[in-house]
Amino acid sequence: MSSDQPVTLAVVIGAHGVTGEVRLKVFAEDLSTHRQFNGGALTLKSVRGGPNGTIARFAEVADRNAAEALRGTELRVPRSALPPLGEGEYYHVDLLGLPAVSDEGEVLGKVVAIDDFGAGDVIEIERPADENGKIKRFMVPMNAAAVPEWDAERLVVSAAFVE
Repeated sequence: MSSDQPVTLAVVIGAHGVTGEVRLKVFAEDLSTHRQFNGGALTLKSVRGGPNGTIARFAEVADRNAAEALRGTELRVPRSALPPLGEGEYYHVDLLGLPAVSDEGEVLGKVVAIDDFGAGDVIEIERPADENGKIKRFMVPMNAAAVPEWDAERLVVSAAFVE
């Protein structure tokens, strides 16, 4: 993956109060290690937990109207700004779009989503359309039994987990 590929860490889901704060849906463990987002367009001044998502203040946002205008804005940083990964770790952005194959060589489709329902990540794989144009998806847990290997080129799924 390119080191300058932008990675989305959060998205603005609405305004908070009248002084320009915004509510965020955060996809990273810690947003506070980053100050600049979207190529320097947004400068994070503060971030804290809130009742309906994380609350953030940006230097460039002074009032509720400006905060509301940011609704839907993804907060991105360059891939190179993220900390290095340890053994067996991955960023979701690195898996999305990867071709998926079984450990027996069957082409399964591609990774289209990564969800966490509370017991660890679950990878959603979309199969190619069948002869009727129907597209099916299936899910596998992102663990060593179901996904014995992955790299920048492909994700390998154990045949026992293939639907």
